[in-house]
Amino acid sequence: RIMNDIKKGIQYAFQTSNNMTLAMSGSGHTAMECAVFNIVEPGESVLVAINGIWGERVAEIAERMGAKVHTLFKTPGGHFTNAEIEQALAKHKPVLFFLTHGESSAGLVHPMDGVGDICHKYNCLLLVDSVASLGAAPILMDQQNIDILYTGSQKALNAPPGTAPVSFSERACHKMFNRKTKPVSYLLDMTHLSNYWGNDGKPERIYHHTGPVSGFFALRESLAIIAEMGLENSWSHHTEIAEYLWKGLEDLGLKLFIKDKDLRLPSVTTIAIPEGYDWKELLAYIMKHHRIEFTGGLGPSVGMVLRIGLMGYNCNKANAAMVLAALEDALKQCRKSKA
Repeated sequence: RIMNDIKKGIQYAFQTSNNMTLAMSGSGHTAMECAVFNIVEPGESVLVAINGIWGERVAEIAERMGAKVHTLFKTPGGHFTNAEIEQALAKHKPVLFFLTHGESSAGLVHPMDGVGDICHKYNCLLLVDSVASLGAAPILMDQQNIDILYTGSQKALNAPPGTAPVSFSERACHKMFNRKTKPVSYLLDMTHLSNYWGNDGKPERIYHHTGPVSGFFALRESLAIIAEMGLENSWSHHTEIAEYLWKGLEDLGLKLFIKDKDLRLPSVTTIAIPEGYDWKELLAYIMKHHRIEFTGGLGPSVGMVLRIGLMGYNCNKANAAMVLAALEDALKQCRKSKA
C-alpha cells in the first residue's frame, strides 16, 4: 500500500498518468543510470545536451555501456534552442535525447515546451533530469511529451536522500521491453523492478532486492505534503523567495550568473564570483562566522559561481534574509585582492 501511495504521489508531482512509475532504491544517479541502461542497447546512438555537470555524467554513463554518444555543448549558463536540438536530432538520429531541466551547477532552468514533440518527430525518446527543479519550477511530463523523467528525494521534495522517483511513457516501455540484449545492470533491470512495484500486471510481487524501506516511508510523506500544498503553490512559493533573494543580491552590488530571469532555477541561485574576491575565502568566512554553507561551482562551473540552495522546507524569507546578511558581512570583511 505504501508503494502504491508513492506511485500515485509521483504521478501527481510529475503530472503524468504513466503506469510505469516508481521510486528507485538510490539517489538521482540511480534513476539516471536506470533510464540509460534500460532504454539504450550497445551500439545505439544517444544525443546528450551538455550545459553543466549532469549532461557530462549522462554522456559518460552512456559511453560506458557501449552507446555511440553525440553531444550538444554550451558553456555553463547556456541553453539550447529547439532549432539547435532539431538539427542535432536530424544529423545523429539517436534513440534517446537527454536534457537537464534544472541544471544546478549553473542555476539554469531549461525551457521544455516543444522539445518532446521534436524528439517524437525523429522517433527519439526524451529523457529529462529534474532532480534540482521538481516542485520548484513547473514541469509537466505528459503535456510536454517527456518519455522518461526522474528526480531525487532530497531537493524540493524535502525527503532524506536515497530514493529517486522515475516514470516511463508507453513509448519508452515499448523500447525498453523489446530489447535484443539484457540491460547491463541486474539491480536496475526494469523487467524486475516493474514487478517489484506492481506495474507489470502480475498478481504477485517477487523479491528482487531490499529497498530502502525507511526512505520509502519518508518519500511517501514528502509526496503527501506537496500534494496537500498543491504543485502550483509550491512553484509560486519557490519563485517568490528566489525573487526576494535575487533582488537582495543585486542590492549588494552582486551580479546574478543567469541574466535572463525566466531561465533562473528558483531552487539554486548562482552568483557570478565578485571581482577581486577569492571565492573560497568568502565561503569559508560565511561558514565560520555565520554557520551557513554556500558552495562554489560544480564540474564545469567551478571558479565561475557561488551557489545558494533554497528549496523545500529550507525555502523561506527568513533564511534568504540570513543569507543576504552573511554575504554583506563577508564582502566587507574579506579582503579584495589586488589582482
